[in-house]
Amino acid sequence: MEMPKGKTCYTEEDYEHLPEEIRAELIDGRFYEMASPGRIHQEILGELHFLIRNYIKSKGGFCRVYPAPFAVKLSRSRDTIVEPDISVICDAGKLTDRGCSGAPDWIIEIISPSNPGYDYIRKLNLYADAGVREYWIIDPTVWEVAVYWLEDGTFRARSYTFRDTVKVNIFEDFSIDFRMLDIDIPEAAFSGKHPWD
Repeated sequence: MEMPKGKTCYTEEDYEHLPEEIRAELIDGRFYEMASPGRIHQEILGELHFLIRNYIKSKGGFCRVYPAPFAVKLSRSRDTIVEPDISVICDAGKLTDRGCSGAPDWIIEIISPSNPGYDYIRKLNLYADAGVREYWIIDPTVWEVAVYWLEDGTFRARSYTFRDTVKVNIFEDFSIDFRMLDIDIPEAAFSGKHPWD
């Protein structure tokens, strides 16, 4: 099945009528088709979702964590809907039957090797403008984690590797030790070689 064609600007209604077999995001009225996630992507997503969910439950917290596919309408605009790999929402008023209406508190994206600029540039600016409090970009091609947190309306940034323990800024006492994730990291991951070589 092909993406819809014939319009210069698509809306929320077009997004809702996409065939089930098509995964795409709608940004500024334009569709961006999403690649099918690979095994490592899914391992990372599963481990992080499990850790975040367990942390929130252990604290009796009211935040909710959702893995993709999960539609996030970042603002009142009807021409932008994204599907982050992981969304953490702490305001129940933003949750709808279709997903989230408004900026999540924390978004994690696991980038696709075929299009890293999509998450590093387009989505970084989109999430900052929407008021997402924290944004992580996980790059399994180089085993790095870029952490952005909102401070005075601007994203501050810090970089980590999968050897590090990463502090979650939206929670006071939550960190993730990436060495403890049950994922298949190649031996060459930290040797300077490309991990897929």
